[in-house]
Amino acid sequence: MDRTFHYLAYQRTGYFTKIATDYLQQHEQLQPFYNYQVSVEGIKRSIIARKQFHTNRSLLVDELRKQYSTISLSAKQEASLQALLSENTFTITTAHQPNIFTGPLYFIYKIIHVIKLADELNLQLPENKFVPVYYMGSEDADLDELGFINLGGQKINWNTKQTGAVGRMKVDKDFIRMIGLIHGQIGIHSYGKELTDLFKQVYTEGKTIQQATLELVNQLFADFGLLILIPDNAELKRSFQSVIEKELTEQFSHKAVEETIADLSKHYKVQTGGRELNLFYLIDDKRERIEVTGNKFQVSSLNLIWSKDEIFLELKDHPERFSANVILRGVFQETALPNIAFVGGGGELAYWLELKRVFEKVAVPYPMLILRNSFLWMNKAQQERLHKLGFTIEDSFKKQDALLNELVRKESSKQLDISKEIENINAIYQQLQVAAGTIDTTLSDHTKALQAKALKQLVALEKKLLRAEKRNFETQQRQIEKLKHELFPADSLQERQENFSLLYAQFGEEWIQSIYDASKGLAQEFGVIISTN
Repeated sequence: MDRTFHYLAYQRTGYFTKIATDYLQQHEQLQPFYNYQVSVEGIKRSIIARKQFHTNRSLLVDELRKQYSTISLSAKQEASLQALLSENTFTITTAHQPNIFTGPLYFIYKIIHVIKLADELNLQLPENKFVPVYYMGSEDADLDELGFINLGGQKINWNTKQTGAVGRMKVDKDFIRMIGLIHGQIGIHSYGKELTDLFKQVYTEGKTIQQATLELVNQLFADFGLLILIPDNAELKRSFQSVIEKELTEQFSHKAVEETIADLSKHYKVQTGGRELNLFYLIDDKRERIEVTGNKFQVSSLNLIWSKDEIFLELKDHPERFSANVILRGVFQETALPNIAFVGGGGELAYWLELKRVFEKVAVPYPMLILRNSFLWMNKAQQERLHKLGFTIEDSFKKQDALLNELVRKESSKQLDISKEIENINAIYQQLQVAAGTIDTTLSDHTKALQAKALKQLVALEKKLLRAEKRNFETQQRQIEKLKHELFPADSLQERQENFSLLYAQFGEEWIQSIYDASKGLAQEFGVIISTN
């Protein structure tokens, strides 16, 4: 597959928040909320801090081997597992829930980003070893967010009555039905049957979603050496027990985040404040909040109440029943893994910037934060249509109406710009103000008011002229509308809407390789990939 790559700054796309773009530009007001600049030097500093913290590497490797007990490891995965036992090996991690069929495109992009960064660092810092890890947020219970995909403009939903952690849910008959719907869209393409067969292989009735996701992601990325960690694991949570006890006793994380939010909200809209106690109780098909009432702990929806001693005993006997929410999830991740860098989207980066004090309270190393790679996939025909309309790749990120306005102003033979006339009228009013002021100073203010009213009317007139002329460009308007819909479905980034299945069905493993080739480890830019065949 022939393709070309084009890159632009994230802030020029118009699709990223101020906190994300300010982080990329290292704005001064954000610097207190993270530890390391995104650079090789920052990686070295993160390694130094990480070496001061004990990671139970043998436990991690043992539990990973149990997870992979029914799966054949690739040579690179086996090498990664062996390397994790060494104190000079570190992980590069991204995290995501087990969206069905991987969910939106960026699920794939962020995984490839950690693979690419690990590969780059293995070359740049050969005295260390770097292993890419996908940390599966399988305890998330938001099926409304995880239980659908968008495929070629069609929304395919999983209609199940199961509740609780999505990772613990099981593939049922309605899930199998969705595979048929997907095949109906991708089956005509060269690799459509291959992908459908893969879905049928991993999503078998009765299998948990977290196991199926493990197998699917492994099939796609095993040869890259990616390791997948499912944190719904009693032994790994046992190693996190001291932090859970501190949270139960002191509710330390909420206080730490409140302090950060007070500072961060002076400049930015904050994302999450967490709760007084940032733990869930996870059992069977239920994931419910643990709440503090006086000197008791309770899960109201399950009619469970414990004293402090009783809940500590429950934690000791059943650590798997305690599930961190978004505030503590990162601390658990960084306790289990010898991690030095976390790759996440703009939203993830925003809430991680709230968490530095939480990490400090339990003396867990706070990793480097890296905004994940983003891509727009464009085919040759779309690029040609864009250029025929007179627009550049950068222009494609502008709003539809702005593009049409630019085209009309450029192509119309009529006068639509009255800025010179406005300038002349301004000059006349300036003269009138001086003349009126020599007679009566109050008339000068009255003249200013007349000027403001006239200018407002002229600006409105210019808009009307443009609106009227746009009717003569209906063909181009439809072309712009169609192209924007293809490249930015629902007026959003393609990667936030579309599933990977259609692209994989067309190009197969070459598509995965294309994303890898286009990915950058530490150089954070938005990529446009143009297939030229």
